[in-house]
Amino acid sequence: MIMAIRIYVRASTKEQDAQRALDDLRDFAKNLGTDSIEYIENHTGTKLERPQLNKLLNESKQGDILLVESVDRLSRLTQDDFSVLKQRIKDKGLRLVVQDLPTTHAVINTTDEITNAVLSVVNNMLIDLLATMARLDNEKRKERIKQGLQRSGYKAKGKKADIAKHKRIKELASAGNMTKEEIAKAVGVGIATVYRVLTV
Repeated sequence: MIMAIRIYVRASTKEQDAQRALDDLRDFAKNLGTDSIEYIENHTGTKLERPQLNKLLNESKQGDILLVESVDRLSRLTQDDFSVLKQRIKDKGLRLVVQDLPTTHAVINTTDEITNAVLSVVNNMLIDLLATMARLDNEKRKERIKQGLQRSGYKAKGKKADIAKHKRIKELASAGNMTKEEIAKAVGVGIATVYRVLTV
């Protein structure tokens, strides 16, 4: 049973038009005859911490559908960060449906366990492949920008991990009496950071 369809639309910049994708996704959801909830943001796909994506994940219920136009709208993350996002989706009991990946549509109404298992394996492989392609495409673009900046004499400063906060996350998690959301709030970090630290 589908509880709700949660539409996620992301554009990297305010100049990019998310409305076209949203209209198509609304039509897709309407054909399923189920209420949909929309989450729209202008944010890079290379970061796990995205306000609307976090809101979607926090509000989701077991059996809901996460509907996106394409895998690269959901992720241009590194492999490790994409693993964290997939785990968060799994923990919430969400089913990922990608509009331009028809094999994912079949999971909507399939009740046969064997069919579901086969589709799950196929879809996971395809989604991982497409996420990797999106990441590589983004890395190539970043490399071209970096080369251009180096030629112009620009030098970037790196960001260091907060070791103390990472240690505190692990301490609270090992105590075993707090949820990941509660740990994030207690330490003052995003939920994605908690997932990342605890999966290292």
